[in-house]
Amino acid sequence: MTIREKQEQWEAQYLSPYAALSKNSRGRDRYEPQCDIRPVYQRDRDRILHSKSFRRLKHKTQVFLTPQGDHYRTRLTHTLEVSQNARTIAKALRLNEDLVEAMALGHDLGHTPFGHAGERALNSLCSKGFGHYEQSVRVVEKLENGGRGLNLTYEVRDGIRNHRTAGRPSTLEGKIVRLSDKIAYINHDIDDAIRAGILVAEDIPKEYTDVLGCTTSQRLNTMIHDIVKHSEGKPDILMSAEVEKAMADLRKFMFANVYTNPKAKAEEQKAQDMLEHLFEFYKEHPEKMSEEYVDMLENRGESLEDVVCDYISGMTDQYAIQKFQEYFVPKSWS
Repeated sequence: MTIREKQEQWEAQYLSPYAALSKNSRGRDRYEPQCDIRPVYQRDRDRILHSKSFRRLKHKTQVFLTPQGDHYRTRLTHTLEVSQNARTIAKALRLNEDLVEAMALGHDLGHTPFGHAGERALNSLCSKGFGHYEQSVRVVEKLENGGRGLNLTYEVRDGIRNHRTAGRPSTLEGKIVRLSDKIAYINHDIDDAIRAGILVAEDIPKEYTDVLGCTTSQRLNTMIHDIVKHSEGKPDILMSAEVEKAMADLRKFMFANVYTNPKAKAEEQKAQDMLEHLFEFYKEHPEKMSEEYVDMLENRGESLEDVVCDYISGMTDQYAIQKFQEYFVPKSWS
């Protein structure tokens, strides 16, 4: 018996009857021999962790565009906080921790530079529209690994695709990641907004803090404990009505006071205009894209618009700024 088979046996004996067992995965699009050490979801987690798109997340905006300061969240630190929340819940409920970690680490791989401002820009420019959750799946299926993708299991891709609020994950592990994403960004965005001077802690309505707590750690503790308490031994991931309502109302508060705040969003129109210029430039000069994207056009039958969208969405904030300056900002004569 291999180490992987022993791990699969342990899952079957120890994990909840509602857990997604590695041995029961619906598998990959392309057949691969099994690893003798790692079950399939652990293998997926490792592939995501070693991907180029995962590394680029460290230079992509979460909420505050290219912030001056080392302590604001980036798309990468957001991803790590989602993963930590999800693993805590999964472990407590005896669900598949490898699966939730793979989903969490991969859920934003397709996110644009400049956060949701970049997403809005590409959504308006691409005739098919643009959603970062679908782009994240495209990254792992078609763009990574020289166009071969990461060949992840069905369950991981399903969790990535369905992590948005309107998503319907097919596993409890996917439902955990969907909730953990919201729990993470609501709380860390409050922390960053206070750091930026956009909020003070006292701005958060007492009706929410009375239920959830006054600090980030208190709110995380409340939400995670509530999910575990109301989901344990059940075939669903649930919250109490009181905590769920307070969390939803706090999210609305953040949209009204931070996500659309003129001070926090002052540079967003510039970012959107910049991506629009880059989009039109690369449509006219596709040869200026990286070699792998030119290859997608010439040898893989992908449309020009799709490839330009892929290229721009994969950029980091700084790379997009650098390319805009290279093509549109005059240089001094030398």
